[in-house]
Amino acid sequence: MKRKILIVEDNVSLSQRQKDWFEQAGYDAMTAVHEPAARALIRKHRFDLILSDVRLPEGDGISLLEWLKKEKRDIPFIITTEYVSVPDVVRTIKLGAKDYLPKPVHREHLLELAEEIFRPLATVRTKPKDLFRRTCPKILEVEKFARLVAPSDMSVLILGANGTGKESVAQSIHENSERVGMPFVAVNCSILPRELAPSMLFGHEKGAFTGADAAKPGFFDMAKGGTLFLDEIGTMSFEIQSMLLRVLQENIYMPIGGQKEKIADVRVVAATNENMERAIKEGRFREDLFHRLNEFEIRQPSLAECPGDILPLAEFFRERFSKELKRDTSGFSDDAIYRLRSYSWPGNVRELQNMVKRAVLLAENPLLDMKNLVSGNPSDNSDKDTMPVIVPLKDEDVEKETIINALQICNGHREQAARLLKINPATLYRKMKKYGLR
Repeated sequence: MKRKILIVEDNVSLSQRQKDWFEQAGYDAMTAVHEPAARALIRKHRFDLILSDVRLPEGDGISLLEWLKKEKRDIPFIITTEYVSVPDVVRTIKLGAKDYLPKPVHREHLLELAEEIFRPLATVRTKPKDLFRRTCPKILEVEKFARLVAPSDMSVLILGANGTGKESVAQSIHENSERVGMPFVAVNCSILPRELAPSMLFGHEKGAFTGADAAKPGFFDMAKGGTLFLDEIGTMSFEIQSMLLRVLQENIYMPIGGQKEKIADVRVVAATNENMERAIKEGRFREDLFHRLNEFEIRQPSLAECPGDILPLAEFFRERFSKELKRDTSGFSDDAIYRLRSYSWPGNVRELQNMVKRAVLLAENPLLDMKNLVSGNPSDNSDKDTMPVIVPLKDEDVEKETIINALQICNGHREQAARLLKINPATLYRKMKKYGLR
C-alpha cells in the first residue's frame, strides 16, 4: 500500500508541484488550501505524513498541529514557511513536528526527509544482502579498507553525505567478518524518540515504566553475536551518548528497570554525515565517544566523485525495479544517458535509485527516455534541483538551450561541454557564434 501524504498550502501551483514530486516518488498525495479543509480530509483519510505551511487563509499550520495532538492523531508533521520565526520553530518542535523547512523547499530535500521519516527505526538481517559491485577507484579503496578492518572487532566510523551508501559499507564489513551469519541490526538514530531511546537500545524489564507490560529486548540484544550499525550517530542526544560510551568502554549494559548487567557481544559500526569536529567544538557530541567509535575511519565518496558508476548503477536499479514493479523495460535512450551523465546528483546513490524507480513506474515504452527522468517541472528555473536538460544536437529548436545547459554544467569550459555533447570543439564554437553565445 502506498504512503499517503497531505499537503496544506494555499498556493495552488506550489501545492500541485509538491503533489507531483511525491507522486513521482511513488506516494499518494492530496492537497488542502486551509486548516478546515485539512481537518476534514484528516477525519476522512489515514495520512502517513502532513506537510503544512504556517500561514493559511483560514487557520494556520501550528494550530493544525495542536489539533492533531488534542485528537491524539500521531501523524508525522513537517512545517514550511517563508517567514522563519525562532519562537515558532521552538513551539513546533515541542509539539512534535519532525522538521521546520524554510521556503523555497527543494524537491530532493523534501523527498529525502520523507524517506527518512518512513524508514523503519531498525532493520534486522540474518542473511547476506546482494550488493552491487561498483568499480570506481575511490569505491574500490573503500572496499579494500572494509575488508582489512572486517576481521577485527574494531569500531568503525563511516563518513559521507546522505544517500552515498554508508549502510552498504557497514554490511560489507559485517559480511567479511567472523560475525557473518549472525544478525546485522541497522538503527536510524535520527528518528530514535528521545524518551524511548534508552529502552530501545538496551531493552527494559516488565514494570520499568508506565506501559511496560512485558520485558522487551533492545537493539543490543537483537544484535547479539553480530553487528550493530548506528546510522546518523551525530543526531544522538547527549544523554544517550553517555550511555553508549559506557557500553563501548566496559562491554556491559543494563536494561531499563533491570538488576542484572548483560554483556554487549556486538561489533559497533557507526555512520554520520555530520562534521564531527564542528559538532565536538560546539558541544553537541562527546569527544571521548567520537574516539571510541572512530577506531577506524572510512569515508564514502559522493556519486559525483564516481561518474563511472552512474550508468551501471542506473542499469542495476532499472532491472531491479522492472521486476519489482512488473514493468517491461530494456534500457535507456541516448538522451536519458546524457541526462544521467550530466547531472550532479546532490542526493547521491539514493537520488539515482529513486529517480530510476520513478522512471520505470512512469515508462510508456521499454526504452526509458528523457521525459521519464524529469522531476518536477523542467521548465521551472527556480528549482535548482531540477535536472539540466542535455540532449544530442539533432533538433535546431532545442539546440541553443542544449548548448547553454552544457556550458553551465561545465562552468563555461568549452572543450568539456563539447565532450559532453559528443561533438567536435570546433563545431561547438561555430554553433556558439551562430546563437550569439560568445
